[in-house]
Amino acid sequence: MFVFINIGSNKGDRKLNLSRAMRGVNQAFGYFEMSHTVESEPWGYESSAKFLNVGMMFYTELTPLEVLDKLQEIEQSISPDSHRDSNGNYIDRLIDIDIVAIDEQVIDEERLKVPHPHLAERRFFLEPMNEIGPDWRHPVTGKNAAEMLADLNNKQ
Repeated sequence: MFVFINIGSNKGDRKLNLSRAMRGVNQAFGYFEMSHTVESEPWGYESSAKFLNVGMMFYTELTPLEVLDKLQEIEQSISPDSHRDSNGNYIDRLIDIDIVAIDEQVIDEERLKVPHPHLAERRFFLEPMNEIGPDWRHPVTGKNAAEMLADLNNKQ
């Protein structure tokens, strides 16, 4: 199955943090496609620290939850800090790895939801997805990343 992920960092040496995460993905899953880097404002909370994000796509025969576990191990190896404060709000972070999509599967489990529930709202997900997976279509809406980007532009 093909897995689309997004890696973000807005704390510390952002480029180095992304590089470490990409190296971890390469070691865990092998060959991958990668997008250009996108700089974005934090989503869902206020901060002056902008994110650097990169999209990646790789093939694996692992189960979706095994992929999630490996990605969380990579995150923990870079930074064991939580992505949220004691009230459950997002905070600045060294690294954040999100599974954006797995093939054209729909998964709605407590630990994993794909496609990512906020995919259509996040330019920093959609721009890389459009670059590395232009033929991928959302299994519920039928839209590709370019169409979701156009919808997002029309809303703004």
